Amino acid sequence: MLTGGHPNSLGRTLDVVDIVLADRLRQEELYRCYFSKDEIVRLRVSNAMKRVTIEHPDWTMDFMDGLQSDVAAIDQASTQWTLAILFDLTRDFLSEGQKARGLEIMKDNLVNHKDWIVLNYSMQVLGRWSKDDAKLQKWLRPNAERHARDKRKSVATNGKKLLALLS
Repeated sequence: MLTGGHPNSLGRTLDVVDIVLADRLRQEELYRCYFSKDEIVRLRVSNAMKRVTIEHPDWTMDFMDGLQSDVAAIDQASTQWTLAILFDLTRDFLSEGQKARGLEIMKDNLVNHKDWIVLNYSMQVLGRWSKDDAKLQKWLRPNAERHARDKRKSVATNGKKLLALLS
């Protein structure tokens, strides 16, 4: 259901979301689609997982360990920025180990990723998570300063917003 059509379209993603929301057991099938060889399918899986997680963040916890290991290893921007969103949406359900792993993944993306959407979501989520975490705030500051000078307007804007939040 997630194949075909224009690469920038949702295709039948919303139909898939409706199916999963009607039958929680189908989320396993959706999760397995992350391992498709088709990057458009993986993009649509990310979109569907985000939509399901918005409705039922606790459901996604069944897949969190795999998201933080196998899915985090997928070298695709849409997968990486969606992980930041999923970590944020499930934050209240994450174990301490899962929170630490989520931070590790987002910090690595903020330092090493080149995609502007990955950088923006990583900054936004890490900024929210740093509210009561002085150690994270200290780590974020030089990274926010670097991104505030980025030539891409949205990255620079988010870097400046993060700096303002940290001040």
